[in-house]
Amino acid sequence: MYAIVEIAGQQFKVEKDKKIFVHRLENEIGDSLEFGKVLLIENDGEVKVGTPVVEGAKVTAKVLAHPRGEKVLVFKKKRRKTYQKCNGHRQDFTQIQIEEVIG
Repeated sequence: MYAIVEIAGQQFKVEKDKKIFVHRLENEIGDSLEFGKVLLIENDGEVKVGTPVVEGAKVTAKVLAHPRGEKVLVFKKKRRKTYQKCNGHRQDFTQIQIEEVIG
């Protein structure tokens, strides 16, 4: 059984006991979450597609950690103009574990 869920503006394919990284959520570590925007559910070959969401379906999850992603370097250069610029960025993530898919 799996579901397609919209979390923080992105769509994820989730299954029970799966761990995923999503954009930073404001919840504390150990909190339980409930996502109601379930777009699709597959259960033993039976597929329910929502218009736009599946009625009565939800996904519960638990917050495991708030890590940061790898550093991404953005380097800009214009040749023969003595222009160079280097910026770094690290994205904040939240790691969640899917506890149950209801639907």
